[in-house]
Amino acid sequence: MSRSAANSISMASEMARRTTLRRHGYLIDMDGVLYRGSALIPGADLFIRRLRERRIPFRFLTNNSQRTRRDVVAKLSRMGVPAEDDDVFTCAMATARFLAQQKPGGTAFVIGEGGLLTALHQNGYAVVDHDPDYVVVGEGRTFNLELVEAAVRMISNGAKLIATNLDPNCPTQHGIRPGCGAMVAMLEAATGIKAFSVGKPNPIMMRAACEELGLDPADAAMIGDTMETDILGGVQLGMHTILVLSGGTRAEDLPRYAFRPELVVDSLGALATTLDRRRWAPPWRLSPQRPALSAIA
Repeated sequence: MSRSAANSISMASEMARRTTLRRHGYLIDMDGVLYRGSALIPGADLFIRRLRERRIPFRFLTNNSQRTRRDVVAKLSRMGVPAEDDDVFTCAMATARFLAQQKPGGTAFVIGEGGLLTALHQNGYAVVDHDPDYVVVGEGRTFNLELVEAAVRMISNGAKLIATNLDPNCPTQHGIRPGCGAMVAMLEAATGIKAFSVGKPNPIMMRAACEELGLDPADAAMIGDTMETDILGGVQLGMHTILVLSGGTRAEDLPRYAFRPELVVDSLGALATTLDRRRWAPPWRLSPQRPALSAIA
């Protein structure tokens, strides 16, 4: 082998080593990925434990606006997944931060629960029942026709319509329940105004979560169970994407989508087992180019 060829190989090896050492992290969806309803998905706790052991940064990312960070932490702890407030990033938080940037110190009429109300207050917003700057809609069981009628009047008078997310439904232990998107659809139909949503798949939410981790999106992976939100948002932002089949998407659903996840796994537990064998090198760094749709095992 010539000296120049040997030098080229040495340089390539050093570049590969440096690439492997680059900091990376994960954004992890919750419903259908960590748990379904009140039941932990087997192996999810192992995956989170491995991340902590290796000090790999991550955020739990959820399109559910009902719960505060503290509420989510309490739920995870009951399931055997220790967490802290800073581990959690919700669509309610993303929405409130976005509105605070758009109109600092504004007002909102809210159809939603504690997570959304808390996030708005923490970002300097007052919750009002007349002449708001925004009508903000999130998940919850407080939705009724009286609130709908009030919201329609306010939107007709110039209030801007904001949705924490546009998910039509949410997974539960017993199937699905109506999501924020289903509720917002009534207001959109009545007013002719389309809601703006900050939640997944809007890259605004995912970019904000990456910023909290101090990561460029190209060094992070979105792990989710839903093609239309988790995977689409990751693709749009230029993140790596990992689809788990423990939630709403089945393997046979994938051919109908124009976009694809980089990796498909049965669950977080299966992903942890695979990464254990690979010493937790980021799966997207195992080859020089992004892989096509594949299952890892």
